Amino acid sequence: MAKYIKQEMTDLHNTGKQQCYYRMEIERNISTQELIDRMSHPGSGMDRARAVQVITALGETLAQLMAGGYSVTLDGIGTFNATVGVRKGHQQDDIDGSEPKRNATTLEVDGVNYRPDKMLVMNTNRLCNLTKGSVNRLHRSPHTKEERLQMAVDYLSDPSHPIMRLKDYIRLTGISRTQASIELKEYRSRPDAKIEYVGKGAGLVYVRKGDI
Repeated sequence: MAKYIKQEMTDLHNTGKQQCYYRMEIERNISTQELIDRMSHPGSGMDRARAVQVITALGETLAQLMAGGYSVTLDGIGTFNATVGVRKGHQQDDIDGSEPKRNATTLEVDGVNYRPDKMLVMNTNRLCNLTKGSVNRLHRSPHTKEERLQMAVDYLSDPSHPIMRLKDYIRLTGISRTQASIELKEYRSRPDAKIEYVGKGAGLVYVRKGDI
């Protein structure tokens, strides 16, 4: 029986209201082998070898079609399409062409988007009997926003910490990843900011202003 979690949301706009959202509590992950066992249960009309063959062929064919620039729709399951990004070690191009030109060798498939079929959502809802689970509240930092930002400056002032990643700021302050990301983004754009960032995406790090 599935449980739902009531999760408190970060008050990004400082409204003072404690808002929440609901999410499914994940019991555990079902492995491929267990999925095959369930697909080939007695009376299903499909033996285990056939189930393995279908899943393997599906994965290989999906990859081939998405690699060719196609989106793929499986009725009752959803639509898949590949996403493209800049390879690690290369910077994003400027849209007006002022940056170095990119070509296929600097780009790669970096993910797959999935949009569920409405029928899959409807069937899941029909089969689901939700019960109340836990209530998860946000951990609130005992420090003010300005104190937290000063902690970042102090961290980078230590010669043993020439760079600071987002996860470092989260560990220092105890705030959520979303709040930490927003705080640092706002701070680095301030005229009095004492830190700046280098890199993009997963490679983005913070350094003391003037150290680069």
